Amino acid sequence: MSEWAIECSGLSRSFGSVRACEELSLRVRAGSVFGFLGPNGAGKTTTIHLLLGLLEPSAGNATVLGHDIRTAADQVRLRTGALLQNAGLYDRLTAEDNLEFYGRIWRLPTAERRTRIRELLEHVGLWERRNDLVSTWSGGMRQKLGVVRALLHRPALVFLDEPTAGLDPMAAAALREDLAALSEQEGITVFLTTHNLSEAERLCHQVAVIRQGRLVAIGSPDELRRQRSAPRLEIVGSGFGDSVLEGLRARPEVVAVKLAGDRLVIDVRAGAESAPLVGQVVAAGASVEEVTRPRASLEDVFLTLMEESNG
Repeated sequence: MSEWAIECSGLSRSFGSVRACEELSLRVRAGSVFGFLGPNGAGKTTTIHLLLGLLEPSAGNATVLGHDIRTAADQVRLRTGALLQNAGLYDRLTAEDNLEFYGRIWRLPTAERRTRIRELLEHVGLWERRNDLVSTWSGGMRQKLGVVRALLHRPALVFLDEPTAGLDPMAAAALREDLAALSEQEGITVFLTTHNLSEAERLCHQVAVIRQGRLVAIGSPDELRRQRSAPRLEIVGSGFGDSVLEGLRARPEVVAVKLAGDRLVIDVRAGAESAPLVGQVVAAGASVEEVTRPRASLEDVFLTLMEESNG
């Protein structure tokens, strides 16, 4: 079995003069959770449609689970699951009947189908509600059922396109926990698009960031933080006047200084020590209550990448 569930090389797709996906080259390790991040219109959904063989590439190529998306798209779709922007559920059927329907489409034997349905619904806490019409369910419950539908036939790879979009924070957190547990338990590869950067930070082993169809960064969340964010020092206190700010900005190890209420935020170069900077702030007459060296979030990195790629 290949180490890579997905391999893309120069993958491109145009719609007239619009380049929705441009020379995308990346690899997704089998068994990992891969986050695909970008603003609206960046090309995330188009990329999923290309990888599923639902769209023909304008240029480049890709393999999914070892199958070429141009010549063996049917094999790709047989071996993958997908929760796209439409959950693919029938409102007038019960949850169990929805899954029975899809299980028959996948030609799962009766005993296996019923065992699998119960197993997955119990895992996401929906077994007791299996006889409810889907039309009576909340958005979070419907999304959970959509994930179960995508996993029903035990695919090696599942595509999830914005699975928590539109959910309230509690429903989104519950679905995230289910996704993390299911991906580990099932041993599958997850290709996840999301706008929720904290979600990607918690779930993903590796993330790729795209803008206007082009890949701008790829790596683990920790790698991207190290590569793209300046070390930061935060000082809480009072008396941060112009003399304090100007004195810090004159130091060679300081990249940027920002005052936010009672919090002084100082971006510094790698290897810079905190003590001389704090000492200078105190010497300039400020009062210091707390000093921290916070770690940049994936959201900080994402915003930096968007600014760089827009420049």
